[in-house]
Amino acid sequence: MKALIVDDDRVLADVVAFALRREGFDVIQAYDGQMALQRWAEEEPELIILDVNLPRMDGFTVCQRIRRESDVPIILLTVRNEDEDVVHGLEIGADDYITKPFSPRQLVARAHAVLRRARQPVTPAPKQVGDLYLDPNRREVRLGGGEPIPLTPLEGRLLDYLMVNAGQVLTFDALIDYVWGPEGGDRDMLRQLVRRLRAKIEPDPSKPAYISTVPGLGYGLMGERKD
Repeated sequence: MKALIVDDDRVLADVVAFALRREGFDVIQAYDGQMALQRWAEEEPELIILDVNLPRMDGFTVCQRIRRESDVPIILLTVRNEDEDVVHGLEIGADDYITKPFSPRQLVARAHAVLRRARQPVTPAPKQVGDLYLDPNRREVRLGGGEPIPLTPLEGRLLDYLMVNAGQVLTFDALIDYVWGPEGGDRDMLRQLVRRLRAKIEPDPSKPAYISTVPGLGYGLMGERKD
């Protein structure tokens, strides 16, 4: 298993590399955005750990460039913890987001979690609940006969799980475990993901018609599946 670590802090990059090598990863490194794209194209890693604050090209831009051509799991690293940065990182296709400082053990656990999700089947069947139609393979959702709405990998994963369990309330922990895995994600990340998904599918996100909130318990998709 090959991992690409991208960080201009070479001491931290070496610490992360050491932790991953102990887990059996073949590690390659890059120290700026341009080098990251070059190493990704040359080495085709199965995992990318990507710092946001990079010289020559920031991590957000690198993530966007890679996402145009690949679904390789990407974990973003940053010293910033603003909601806007977290949301932006996930919107452009990052699979997880870790704020510095962090423990190498935490990062290794997150790495294994995103890799497990990447190995799961990627050909679920299309689903329909009411006038909501999801094509998980294209990562597109339609409302009635409307135009397809593109979804990020995490948005598609969440909506697919909600639609499979339409009419039921899924707990926060069950949703986090399904979308990110037991070692990744938290309630704040889930809340932000639901908010983004509602912004795409709800006629009025402030008064959800599809994704309902059960305070203190979780979320559920209203309606019944049409199989």
